[in-house]
Amino acid sequence: MRMAELSEASGVPIPTIRYYVREGLMPPGEHTSPNQARYDDTHVRRLKLVRALLEIGGLSVAEVRNVAQAIDSQASTLDILDVAHTSLITPKSDVDDETRKWALTMLQQAAKQVDWVIEPDDKSTESIIGLLCTLQAIGHGGLLDELEGYVRLVAQVAQLDIAALRNLKTAESIVESAVVGTVLGDALLSSLRKLGQQNESKKLYGADDPGA
Repeated sequence: MRMAELSEASGVPIPTIRYYVREGLMPPGEHTSPNQARYDDTHVRRLKLVRALLEIGGLSVAEVRNVAQAIDSQASTLDILDVAHTSLITPKSDVDDETRKWALTMLQQAAKQVDWVIEPDDKSTESIIGLLCTLQAIGHGGLLDELEGYVRLVAQVAQLDIAALRNLKTAESIVESAVVGTVLGDALLSSLRKLGQQNESKKLYGADDPGA
């Protein structure tokens, strides 16, 4: 297909497609003349991925380029997913060494029950350490007592997430689904959690409670 047809098929304006090509987010088309290039379904899939990463995942152009380069270099699916997932995480661990060690130990102990491997310098680990330290610092350590329970629940969610990728064939479709599933899945889980809290609150603080 030509550029105009690619734009129509993907819903991405022509100037935006040209920008993505210039920035290395998608490969150029096959030149058929000095001013013409031909595109195919691989470009449509890449455009869907780029839009998902930018608009839903909130990644920067540089982070999307890293994902694109991992795909184009034919890295393993695991490595490509690692690049994408790492880009979604903002580390939060500006704490002193002693507090960080306490939080890391707590996380490692909780993770043992689901056979997770905890890498101390991983961005996910850094983010969780920061959150654990914040909970402790603001006096809400009660949530930390339930960390093992949260880990067990999240392990089940993660298994469902990855199982949903099993039948996808291309690296683009796998990463797109993983990112969209992570971002929108977080929103879904957050809403379900609030709904669950509302219902559990009614059971605990029902109409018979004078303070209800």
